[in-house]
Amino acid sequence: MDTSAFVNYLTAQPIYSGQIAHIEHIPTRKASYAELDKPLVSTLQDCLNEHRLLPLYTHQAEAINYARAGRNVMVSTSSASGKTLCYNIPVLETTLTEKYSRALYLFPTKALAQDQLHNLRELFCPSLFSVEQFDTFDGDTPQAERAEIKKQARVILTNPDMLHLGILPNHRSWSRLLRHLRYVVIDEAHTYRGVFGSHVAGVLRRLRRLCQLYGSNPQFICCSATLANPGEHVEKLVGLPFTIVNSDGSPQGEKDFILWNPPLIDKAKGIRHSANSEAANIFTDLVGQDIRSLTFARSRRLTELIYIYSQRRLAQASPALAEKIKPYRAGYLPQDRRQIEHELFSGELRGVVATNALELGIDIGNLEATVLTGYPGSIASAWQQAGRSGRGRGKSLSFLIALDNPLDQYFMHHPDYFFQKSFENALVNTANPYILRAHLLCAAWELPLNDSDENFFGPTFSQERAELERQGLLRERRGKWYLSPTIAYPAQSINIRATSGESFALLDTSTGSLLETVEASVAFFQIHPGAIYLHQGESYLVTRLDLTSHTAYAEPTTAAYYTQARDLTDLHIVKVTQHKYCGQVKVYLGEVEVTTRVVGFKKKTQFTDEVIGEEPLNLPPQHFPTVALWFDLPSETIARLDREQLDLAGGLHAAEHAAISILPLFALCDRNDIGGVSTPIHPDTGRAQIFIYDAYPGGIGIAEKGFDLIRELWQTTLKAIKECPCQEGCPSCIQSPKCGNNNKPLDKQAAQFLLEGLLRER
Repeated sequence: MDTSAFVNYLTAQPIYSGQIAHIEHIPTRKASYAELDKPLVSTLQDCLNEHRLLPLYTHQAEAINYARAGRNVMVSTSSASGKTLCYNIPVLETTLTEKYSRALYLFPTKALAQDQLHNLRELFCPSLFSVEQFDTFDGDTPQAERAEIKKQARVILTNPDMLHLGILPNHRSWSRLLRHLRYVVIDEAHTYRGVFGSHVAGVLRRLRRLCQLYGSNPQFICCSATLANPGEHVEKLVGLPFTIVNSDGSPQGEKDFILWNPPLIDKAKGIRHSANSEAANIFTDLVGQDIRSLTFARSRRLTELIYIYSQRRLAQASPALAEKIKPYRAGYLPQDRRQIEHELFSGELRGVVATNALELGIDIGNLEATVLTGYPGSIASAWQQAGRSGRGRGKSLSFLIALDNPLDQYFMHHPDYFFQKSFENALVNTANPYILRAHLLCAAWELPLNDSDENFFGPTFSQERAELERQGLLRERRGKWYLSPTIAYPAQSINIRATSGESFALLDTSTGSLLETVEASVAFFQIHPGAIYLHQGESYLVTRLDLTSHTAYAEPTTAAYYTQARDLTDLHIVKVTQHKYCGQVKVYLGEVEVTTRVVGFKKKTQFTDEVIGEEPLNLPPQHFPTVALWFDLPSETIARLDREQLDLAGGLHAAEHAAISILPLFALCDRNDIGGVSTPIHPDTGRAQIFIYDAYPGGIGIAEKGFDLIRELWQTTLKAIKECPCQEGCPSCIQSPKCGNNNKPLDKQAAQFLLEGLLRER
């Protein structure tokens, strides 16, 4: 691909007005090779040679040597660095040499498991193995085939959801696998973070516990995108010690990575052109020039919107091209996803607009360009998405289109921070009481609990077991704890991708069919009465929400707007668990209770985001306990605001918004994983206070990371506010699209003074 020619084409367009903030030229990197400590089994060696998979890169050889020595291994290297061989070679060698050995491969998505199954069969069947020895087992596996897979497959590819829901609770029918399990492979381990990662940690402890029952002790081989804390992360995830391999020996093709900042429409107000429109324009230009491309959007709704806009634009220029693009996201029926994947892999499609469901290591052929609509929440994810193009050694192109929020704009002004910063910390919380209790119930169903299970579930095991016993969910008999007879199949009610297992059904009233299921924790925000919900490019108006049956009813609509919920939040301090001084300022970490009420919603036009209406809602409040950090404000700084006649409440509110937006720079999380409250006088402290909390019951470690790095958070937040060219505050610095108070009051200058006061050394 001639990236310079396409960039010149873009800059010559009439609508171009200096959007390119930075172009990072990433040069070709040569491969580094190494030999194994001892030769492979000859048949495997010959097969690898035949497919030109040798010689091995240095990190591949290092990981395989450790695995063959019996160690648990974590490989943390870049996208398309050949990590699959790091686990396939030791697993397949053992499968060839040990008659009854089994292996379990875990992938975060069904699509990735299907892709890896295809690769295994293409490379190693029938020369080394029969096709029946490799198979997937997930929710899409036909019932008629399941018994044969359990009997014949030596390597089973699945996902944590199926392991949690289908395999572990039915472990007796999986005794052959569990008794002979030699390896557990966890691919894309960086995706197991936050709530999902904390649940997966519980699932893996249940797996290890049942392996002990059946007399096996499997090794773990994990692979991940580059992380700041690969060792800490994987050891929390699995609960075992690991050896880390993070020196990348793979080659890398040349890439131009462009930071693209939508132009300012109103500099004083900081209003920029829509990033969604910019993404759609670039995507259609790429497709129009026959450059196979993948555009990522931050949400299901935006995936649909960008697809609709791109299809309309292409239809005007070339109707045939409009048929060569499709949207892709979770929530589609399995057969629809498989069809889109096939068309993309085979080259039938020129482009796809997707959520991060296509971010992971699927080989999607010869893609030449990727477009990231907004920073995806972590540098690791940004590089994973950009790495979908240029997986060979040719030249490729990637765009990061900035949203008008503080973090995206910070990268536009500090590209070195994006391209040279070490990667973030992935966070899991294995002691989250709500998640741990859920997995203790599942574990008790699988095998009665006893005191030795603390070795698997950690130091809070006894405390949480006692709480479940107090609630009548567990019963003790002769030193063992059994599930209450009132509970049947607890795994079925636990959604491991959410803290709550509850969900709402969304029904299409025009057909009576089920459109999707929506997690209970976000239902009030997404499927409230009057909400516009997008499904496969079609808009649906939610007409009714039945709280008793957990059902929302929607009808097709042609509305040209989308909706955004408004909420109000209160916070009560339950207990301070840590405190420290940063300079002369006292910073706290503790347990809090958050109360959120969705009070209304805005109607916004597609792409321009203009507010065209607002309506109230009357929904019940939602309460949840979590973990928060908060800090005192210097009294002299508050006095200064009074002298300058600046708004203290507006300054606190603005600083809160900006700090929440910047925190994902330090912790591997999304802006929506964090909440905040600010007030001139908090009833629990009698002081002006800013709170930042984990937006999930029980907390997932984000507030703790912010507490540890509070000074760096203040410094970066101050820089983001000071460098924004707006006069009174805008979405790029202190405004938040989620604000339940309509971004009122806000005072940019007061926020700057407050942050300067926090950082001032005495």
